[in-house]
Amino acid sequence: MHTVRRSALVAVGVALGMLAGPAAADCTDPPIPGVNYQDCTFDRMDMSDVRLSGARLRGASFIRADLTGSDLSEVEAYRTKFLSATLRNVNFDGAQLFQVDFSRADLEGASFVNADLRSSEFYGANMRGVDLTDAQLRETDFTGADLSGATWTNGEYVCREGSIGRCN
Repeated sequence: MHTVRRSALVAVGVALGMLAGPAAADCTDPPIPGVNYQDCTFDRMDMSDVRLSGARLRGASFIRADLTGSDLSEVEAYRTKFLSATLRNVNFDGAQLFQVDFSRADLEGASFVNADLRSSEFYGANMRGVDLTDAQLRETDFTGADLSGATWTNGEYVCREGSIGRCN
């Protein structure tokens, strides 16, 4: 009889564990690869040269934060906010950046090779010298963005000086 009850309790526990979602983000965790920073706020923080490759940044906020030289390759950052952030020479290669707001961000020298930038906004952003090789740009808004010297999606064409809002 006890064996049957114990088996039933174990089965219920396993089922509940399978239904539970991912562990909640702990916004105080150190910035390490694969960390879960979903819905965390890092506004105005200095996070330069951090390694966040493969991190979950969904819904996070980095408004006016400094991430200069950081590795954000392969991050999942759906609807993340990088408004007015300093993102010079940041590696976003292979990142999922769907509906991300980079308005007025300084992205000079950043790399977006094979990144998903669909429906993202770069309003007034400094994108001088960025690498957009194989990036997905459907419905991406570059209004007022400086794309001078940017490598376009084909990996060969470099946008001319004065390319504002579009690659010329």
